[in-house]
Amino acid sequence: MIDRLGWVDRYVAGREDWVWHELRQLGSRVREPAFAPEAQAVCDEMARRARSNIETLVARLREQGYRFHRNDDNQTPTEPHTPPGPGAEEHLHWLEQRLGPVPMVLSSWIRIVGDVWLVGTHPQWPNSAAADPLVLELAGSRYPDSDIRGYFADEFEAWQEDQDTPFLLPVAPDQCHKDNVSGGGAYGVVLPDASADAHFVGEAGMPLVSYLNWAFRHGGFPAITGDEAQWQVIHQLNEDLHRL
Repeated sequence: MIDRLGWVDRYVAGREDWVWHELRQLGSRVREPAFAPEAQAVCDEMARRARSNIETLVARLREQGYRFHRNDDNQTPTEPHTPPGPGAEEHLHWLEQRLGPVPMVLSSWIRIVGDVWLVGTHPQWPNSAAADPLVLELAGSRYPDSDIRGYFADEFEAWQEDQDTPFLLPVAPDQCHKDNVSGGGAYGVVLPDASADAHFVGEAGMPLVSYLNWAFRHGGFPAITGDEAQWQVIHQLNEDLHRL
């Protein structure tokens, strides 16, 4: 039985897993007027925590001498986090009109977090890009001189020609491409989807919030398999990060 009363209070009190379980049980029913306002409020609180975690990770990595760069041969420097711009609401509206319902967590991410790109190189960890650093580009805020909507539209049109699988909105390069190595398809989220949480498809499929918690537990590098020195870096990065 779903008891929507107190979702936000219970989430803030540390019962995040319980709240997400109930929200996911509802599926598209979460859009019903009885549930939607509080469900969206939970997703917004999730996004505020995620943004705080990202800002903390960026600051800690910079203190450690980490170089944020693109996944190209020149390792072109780039900004790791770009907050939402003034067109965030318009961008969200376009996604919903063009691709169908967007999960509530994506709405919150676009409006509150923006884009994150933690690809780079750590001075104590030359192959850090191979650890699948967190990247999530939904808002297009990292690309002020171009419109990410054109890229999304092209991907959607290509999918419409062969609809054997659900449409994946590409939101990040895969683990190999982050390391500037030819790999597989981009990581993505399934659309359309009227649920609260999104279904993220990366190296494995899982709810987006679960993936983000996994990434933050590993200091933004969920695929780390390194030595003790690298794990010490991770422990310094993930200390006291918020659980989503």
